[in-house]
Amino acid sequence: MTHTQKRIITNNIVMTLSTLSAIVGIGFLLWILSILVINGIDALSTTIFLNEGAPPGNESGGLKHALIGQLLLVSYASLFGVPLGILAGTYLSEYGQKSKLAETIRDISDIMMSAPSIVIGAFVYAIVVAPTGQFSGWAGSIALMIIMLPIILRTTDDMLHLVPSTLREAAFALGAPKYKVIIQVVYRGAKAGILTGVLLGVARVAGETAPLLFTSFNDNFLNTDMSQPMASLTVTMYNYATSPYEDWQKLGWAAAFILSMFILTLNILGRLFLLKKRGKN
Repeated sequence: MTHTQKRIITNNIVMTLSTLSAIVGIGFLLWILSILVINGIDALSTTIFLNEGAPPGNESGGLKHALIGQLLLVSYASLFGVPLGILAGTYLSEYGQKSKLAETIRDISDIMMSAPSIVIGAFVYAIVVAPTGQFSGWAGSIALMIIMLPIILRTTDDMLHLVPSTLREAAFALGAPKYKVIIQVVYRGAKAGILTGVLLGVARVAGETAPLLFTSFNDNFLNTDMSQPMASLTVTMYNYATSPYEDWQKLGWAAAFILSMFILTLNILGRLFLLKKRGKN
């Protein structure tokens, strides 16, 4: 057997194993999604969106309190996390560049992106919940913001680096100050990538449960006061799905379906924006 034939056989074996591994992985994913869709759609009803939580055995229970609470937590986290992430990414790309401080911030951001979310929850518990003596929606939003921040920061940094330096030089040659060059030239060239990072960051925190257990805790009733414990869809889903009551388990499936579809939609939108950006390039 020649050397070329050995290489061909080895290549075919590796390709076959890789293909089988991909099929197995996709098969498990489709299995999970199919169970989620079947049970989730079966549990969906209009009362879920109109009614608050109810005691076990009451068929009129819903997820209104959890949906509104989740919306508030994620909205406030995005309100503060998105601008901070974009501004920090702008500093790294346009001002810090390859300085020691910028490289240190990048390394810390990479570490935070891989840190377990429960660690972030414990940290916020120590600096916010313990000193104030109570759980709160603000503490939950702060935890989600910390998780979201490094994702948006690194994405913004990477996307701004992709903007050709010749565009900056041309704007500087026309006499534009640096802040106008960044806002009117650099941001416009990287807006699709930055928006992708924002969507991926929001999708990342929208499905978090562990940090909210330490911060916003939960509430079985509708509450819009951010200074008090607040319901979230993720924690409510966990409590309902692990309960021994069939009606609560159905609500847990419905919550899982709603949350999964929301996160899936955000991820698809993010990928579409990224593909659009690559297509233009």
